[in-house]
Amino acid sequence: MVRSRLGPAGAARPISCFAKKGRYVLGTNRVQLAKQNIEAFNKGDWETFRASLTPDNVYQEFATQRKTQGPDAIVELSKGWRKAFPDVKGTIKKAVEGDDTVVLEIVWEGTHSGELASAMGPIAPTYKHVTTPAVQVVTFKGDKIAETKHYFDLMSLLVQIGAMPAPATA
Repeated sequence: MVRSRLGPAGAARPISCFAKKGRYVLGTNRVQLAKQNIEAFNKGDWETFRASLTPDNVYQEFATQRKTQGPDAIVELSKGWRKAFPDVKGTIKKAVEGDDTVVLEIVWEGTHSGELASAMGPIAPTYKHVTTPAVQVVTFKGDKIAETKHYFDLMSLLVQIGAMPAPATA
């Protein structure tokens, strides 16, 4: 449900609310929940990470074309990224909310010090540091994440670790 209130200069600005245990909570709660999910990933806190997901959660990585369903499968996929980049950290640069969805602009950083699974076969550690921009579109059911669509620049990541050559420039 979307409501509006008067802003500082008297202008109407929308705020989204949803019912939680009989009360209305400002929509920024969903932004906080999405941020907490990233923080749980950053810490390798799989119990908190898993608890943030609905039982039928769907996670999709468009760069790798991987799609998985259910908290256990999503945790295992996420552990694979942390195995390849044990010091990986996602820094949220911006968060935008609308209705039941939060969009996060994230910068992932880490050192490729573990084996990275890929469609071309495993990629041995290169010990190179990478920085990769990403966007996650996170859809909620109540206060749980029901779906995550993860967009990131896989080509840039592979170039940074030396798994493929940099594209030619004009």
